[in-house]
Amino acid sequence: MISIRPGTRDDIPQAFALVSELAVYEKAADQVSNTADQMAEEGFGPNPLFGMLVAEDSDNAKIVGMALYYFRYSTWKGKRLYLEDIIVTEAFRGYGIGKLLLDATIDMARETGCTGMMWQVLDWNEPAIGFYQQFGTRFDNGWTNCHLDF
Repeated sequence: MISIRPGTRDDIPQAFALVSELAVYEKAADQVSNTADQMAEEGFGPNPLFGMLVAEDSDNAKIVGMALYYFRYSTWKGKRLYLEDIIVTEAFRGYGIGKLLLDATIDMARETGCTGMMWQVLDWNEPAIGFYQQFGTRFDNGWTNCHLDF
């Protein structure tokens, strides 16, 4: 049995393990500079920067998936929810957990007055693209991601 609930500080070690698993899947493990301690402070400290929903396997109280989000503001659209990552551990993929997490995130966006959601997907990640297409997702062409790292 899988339940979706808001994440807590106590969930961070398992959530960070999912982040590490995703980085390996995306062939970018060497790019992770975040730590579980930093994630705990920045998500559950005095000024939280993100929210998190977790998928918990009630048989063993193990976190098997997560959706990490934060709010952003668009001058054209107003308040938007940005889905940073949705991750389901490999052994639990194909059981509808990703759909449960995305549905719960959509509900969160609506409940908090967002005008919509945004996220990114790697162009080679065909399973994720196919998954998102089931929701009627619009994919933007013509935008280039920009980064400044400090």
